[in-house]
Amino acid sequence: MTLTALDYDVVIVGAGVVGAAIARDLSRFELRCTLVEAGPDVGAGTSKASTALLHTGFDAKPGTLEARLVRRGHELLSSYAVQVGIPVERTGAFLVAWSEGQRAAFPGIVERAHANGYRAIRELETDELYRREPHLGPGAHAALEVPDEGIVCPFTTPLAFATEAVLSGCELRLRAPVTRVERLETGFELAVGGTRLTTRFLVNAAGLHSDEIDSLAGHVGFTVTPRRGELIVFDKLARPLLGHIILAVPAGTTKGVLLAPTVFGNVLLGPTAEDIQDKGDNSSTTEGLAYLRAEGERIMPKLLRQEVTAVYAGLRAATEHGDYQLAVHGPEGYACAGGIRSTGLTASMAIAEHVRTELGARGLPLSERDELPHVRMPNIGELAPRPYQQPERIAANPDYGRVVCFCERVTRGEILDALASPIPAVDLDGLRRRTRVLMGRCQGFFCAAEVAALLAEGGGQ
Repeated sequence: MTLTALDYDVVIVGAGVVGAAIARDLSRFELRCTLVEAGPDVGAGTSKASTALLHTGFDAKPGTLEARLVRRGHELLSSYAVQVGIPVERTGAFLVAWSEGQRAAFPGIVERAHANGYRAIRELETDELYRREPHLGPGAHAALEVPDEGIVCPFTTPLAFATEAVLSGCELRLRAPVTRVERLETGFELAVGGTRLTTRFLVNAAGLHSDEIDSLAGHVGFTVTPRRGELIVFDKLARPLLGHIILAVPAGTTKGVLLAPTVFGNVLLGPTAEDIQDKGDNSSTTEGLAYLRAEGERIMPKLLRQEVTAVYAGLRAATEHGDYQLAVHGPEGYACAGGIRSTGLTASMAIAEHVRTELGARGLPLSERDELPHVRMPNIGELAPRPYQQPERIAANPDYGRVVCFCERVTRGEILDALASPIPAVDLDGLRRRTRVLMGRCQGFFCAAEVAALLAEGGGQ
């Protein structure tokens, strides 16, 4: 069987932030690509439930693939976010020592940062720390400042990648789980959502299920054990309490509980780190939330006096290995991007670049397209004006002045745009991630009925 006899040049499995980034990268070339996703939407799994930090990689283990790709990914995503309108903010971070023992770890952390090529890290004495973060709890001994850490929108990022891929000709198949992978002489045959596909190259970016796809492809390199991270989201009135990301001194398998602002104007507290067996168990627990509240009381007592908007839990694709399970298996044309943990959002574009380079070295033809689409995503962050704040947009289309969700100031125009976008929302969760609707204080109590009606009119479920 020849290359032209196959349905596709590349099939990418998994439309989370990593899979969508790979699809975007490959769609810039003259390739027949398809992106398949078991769920109903892009970025609707692990990718939507992270702390949404834009990492510098200062604390990654030197010499690992993760360290290199996070550093490169920070550079790529920082630039791309501005280009396409992904909300992003360079807040900086303070890694705080709450004991002399933790402070004794600072030289090693600085040495690791330098080994990773990050030299802007510096130590702050307590006077400067409390001057710049006056609401921190008592007892901090010192801090390390990491000025280039930031926050980014975890919802818009995979949607931007996938939108660019689709507009470049990449096919997107949703509700299309891969249930079988069979090796052919020059490629693969896949059973995908009840249909049969053939492809020369196969890319596994299936997140929590990447070990299962790896096994279907004939490999046994790793096992994903979901690591549940619970988080508490505080009301926007809490935002003035916090100027920077507040990091903990890492211990064991966890980086500890952090405080971080969000691009939506809230404050996050979390995550926990609990290894579980069920890849679908993203429930919050009494024990986890109690632990977070105790940590929050210690780190920033005033925060615990603020209203809680929501709690949620995300599952990270932890494995028995200390590095990404990112491998390209030569002649067979199989690439695996597994074991991508919480740094995957930052590293996503660098992972895509790495996969494309490795596949190109193994025979994937890479002829750049003459024309590429211009993508500009709707702004759902707080740093740039929203539609309800733009008189010229309202004058051109009054729907941008008709607020539906008053907690988050989401307008009818934005909801209709999300329903008519290149990758339209198909459910309430999809609308939430595209517009912020239902994310506010009342969690949809006021607007859910109207939003559901608009969704039904737009063809959603």
